[in-house]
Amino acid sequence: MNKENSQESNSEPDSITPATQILNRVNCRLESTVSINALSNDVLSNLGIELAQFLDSTPICTIVIDMTHTVTHWNKAAEFFLGYSRASMIGTSNQWRPFYGYPRPILADLILDREIDVKVNRLYQDRLAKSSLIDGAYHATDFFPNLGENGLWLHFTAAPLFDRDGKVMGAIEILEDITERREAQHALEHAHTNLERLVIHRTNQLKEANSRLESDLQYRQSIEHELMTRNAELMKVNQDLSSAQDKLMQSEKMASIGQLAAGVAHEINNPIGYIFSNIGSLEKYVDSLFEMLRFYESIEHQISSVESREQLKKMKEQFELAYLVEDIPELIEQSKEGIDRVRKIVQDLKDFSRVDSNLEWQWVNLHPGFDSTLNVVNNEVKYKADVVKNYGDIPDIECLPSQINQVLLNLVVNASHAMGDERGTITLTTSREDDHVIIKVEDNGSGIPPELLTRIFDPFFTTKPIGKGTGLGLSLSYGIVKKHHGELSVESRLGIGTCFKIRLPIQQSDKNITSESQ
Repeated sequence: MNKENSQESNSEPDSITPATQILNRVNCRLESTVSINALSNDVLSNLGIELAQFLDSTPICTIVIDMTHTVTHWNKAAEFFLGYSRASMIGTSNQWRPFYGYPRPILADLILDREIDVKVNRLYQDRLAKSSLIDGAYHATDFFPNLGENGLWLHFTAAPLFDRDGKVMGAIEILEDITERREAQHALEHAHTNLERLVIHRTNQLKEANSRLESDLQYRQSIEHELMTRNAELMKVNQDLSSAQDKLMQSEKMASIGQLAAGVAHEINNPIGYIFSNIGSLEKYVDSLFEMLRFYESIEHQISSVESREQLKKMKEQFELAYLVEDIPELIEQSKEGIDRVRKIVQDLKDFSRVDSNLEWQWVNLHPGFDSTLNVVNNEVKYKADVVKNYGDIPDIECLPSQINQVLLNLVVNASHAMGDERGTITLTTSREDDHVIIKVEDNGSGIPPELLTRIFDPFFTTKPIGKGTGLGLSLSYGIVKKHHGELSVESRLGIGTCFKIRLPIQQSDKNITSESQ
């Protein structure tokens, strides 16, 4: 049953599906009867009624045709699934009508044709496969746009029907709707693609953070070198300061790593959660399957009993055996993906501490870097304030982008720490002013006392409690802005909030001295 120019057609693996079981049982019923030629009309009628009742008892869409390609059986599932009543189809050769817009043979028709191999090759090419379980049967998967609201994917199997003497007396075709399975597969592929993009995005964020840490370390080393060379008379004091500075630098680096590690740990919880959920579901499914299999084993010697067959059927419906067989591999695959995601996040965290000394001046658009920086500090800020981005139309500027992002990180984190008990707002604004770019970070926090405004850029000065800050964030930010021949200023009012304003030139007029001091 092929559709010309179908979107996609792949034959399903031949396995013992409910459709295969039905085909085997129909042929067993026919083979167990006496010779068809020797039956009276009443017996034939009773056999037809019994077969119709048997086919109506299965929820799988089933069609039977005779040697004249006339429909002899059209079960209730076919009526519901294909939208054509039994009365309108039995006794006709219109079995093609639900699937195509013109008369053409379905797979059951081809089964009765002596030249089936030739016609199969012409109509199906490589989209059809012979059944390894049923002699003379074929199966395939195809898309039918005429079924349902938006078309359906079907897996269909057709097989010849034999009488007791082995003579073909007709053909049967079974149809199974696998649309949801196909859609789930496509959704899984889409999720996998999104996961790869997220991994790349997280890796880039870690690289940028590593570059900022390296620039921070280099800047502190330059300060230490200047103090040692220009203040020979205070060598002892400078040595003590250098030792303290080294410890504080390590503390600042560990604080940043800890901040990022908290965000990464938060991300790890999501894949771990659905791994545990899937494995729990998988355990229940397997228990049900084992119980079903044990029951099969206990009644194998009674399989010919009608009562046993009915009980087996009820248990199969109760445990949804066909669904479990399909769902278990998907759950295992999802669990593997979750484990791989955890492994990748942990590896990225290790890569975060690598040193990258390649700092070069670049022409960049500041907005993407700001977005990445806000993502990095999101776990630190999201519980205290809402971040509002008010980006203006600014050109690319010549700068060390990782250092500018470090300045923004320090200002946003400080703004979040300035919030009181109530949730606040941090506003990031960019604009152009002549040949400079203006960056403002405003908050509606507690504000800074006037007597402290003149000291906030001093190294090691902090208003935070002991263990909560090193006093180097604003000092380093001020030095980075000066390195870019820019200006960093602050305005603050107690109880109203604070605004830090950065003014950077679009093009650096002299960056040689700056580069040598990195």
